Amino acid sequence: MNVIASSVRRALASLPAVLLSAAAAADVPAAPAAVTAIKAAHMVDVRKGTVIDDAVVLVSGERITAAGSKLAIPAGATVIDLGDKTLLPGLIDSHTHLTADPQDAGYAIVAKSIPRSTLTGAKNARLTLHAGFTTVRDVGADGYTDIGLRDAINDGDVPGPRIAASGPAMGITGGHCDDTVHAPQYGITGLGVADGVEEALKVTRRNIKYGSDVIKICATGGVLSFGDDPRTSQYTLEELKAIIGDAHRLGRKAAAHAHGGEGIRLAVLAGVDSIEHGSYIDDEGIKLMKEHKTWLVPTLYLGDWLIENAEAIKLPKPLLEKARVVLPQARINIGRAIKAGVPVAFGTDAAVYPHGLNAREFAVLVKLGMTPAQALRTATVNASELLGWSDRIGTLEAGKFADMIAVDGEPLKDVTVLERVRWVMKGGAVVR
Repeated sequence: MNVIASSVRRALASLPAVLLSAAAAADVPAAPAAVTAIKAAHMVDVRKGTVIDDAVVLVSGERITAAGSKLAIPAGATVIDLGDKTLLPGLIDSHTHLTADPQDAGYAIVAKSIPRSTLTGAKNARLTLHAGFTTVRDVGADGYTDIGLRDAINDGDVPGPRIAASGPAMGITGGHCDDTVHAPQYGITGLGVADGVEEALKVTRRNIKYGSDVIKICATGGVLSFGDDPRTSQYTLEELKAIIGDAHRLGRKAAAHAHGGEGIRLAVLAGVDSIEHGSYIDDEGIKLMKEHKTWLVPTLYLGDWLIENAEAIKLPKPLLEKARVVLPQARINIGRAIKAGVPVAFGTDAAVYPHGLNAREFAVLVKLGMTPAQALRTATVNASELLGWSDRIGTLEAGKFADMIAVDGEPLKDVTVLERVRWVMKGGAVVR
């Protein structure tokens, strides 16, 4: 007991010195955060659609602290001088499928395992990031592979863009997001299949349980699926209201794959945040989307690539026949929607064509009547608003993530320069 008492007295006697030492340390000012200054001849203000010359962007940690023309560079800052290049915010693709490739269409998917799909995603995440897309929304991946990929990127295990992931897309039995490849005797049903309001609520909540950032719904038939018609609606209005209402209540947005006019109408009336594809959008759909401020995410360049490469990827004949009908019609209808002022966010459906070619979508938007500045805005300001991430991405402004790219040439005159990104930074780190 005497030994213990002696030890306690010694500990108490040393306590004031420990406290004084801690207080003294608290008075020492922290070392200033390291600053990186990125210089370039030009920078695009995507909000205004103008170019700023003699651009400087100051970065501390993951965030931008200042951006403008001829800013003073703090002493001791690390300077990255990009010479005569043009700086832009990192691009955003609102419709990707990172864990799939074009050759997975049709029967080939039967032989592909979930682990193999996940590794495909790691490859495509890097390609997408290097192409200048620092953020994507992944809208449909089996086995929650996109959620696993998102988490691996966030943990620094693999390189890739920021991801808003959906997990398995929801659909009806026999619909576009069901498994319609296997014969009946195998009894295989897609993981996201849900029929009726009660089941739809259960699957919505299950997807959120396992990490979904956004709920993807197949509101109509599709092109790359067997036995369905892209023009027909699938979910009822009551089912859609249940899914979308619960997603919103639980803090998630909802995206509806919808080609046909009736499916578009029902999804918009149910409160969906975005219509993906919109191939057969009609006057009523245009009117409703403008009234409800529902985003349209057209995916148009894939029509060129898929039909040209159908033989190389062994696209089954029934799917090719649908593509030849639907995809040219989509350009006509989407062009009308754009001219009518439907809000548009950039998306590609990358996986239907190779990842890394995402920026080829810009030229199609310009052909349909957008100016280069408007097309660029779809993949920056507009897409960040659709994701609900306007506070962190989409512009080069103080407080946003230091996600930026550099290109040669003048993107506000020639959007094809965005297909040749020369330099990429994500979260303050140069990744290309």
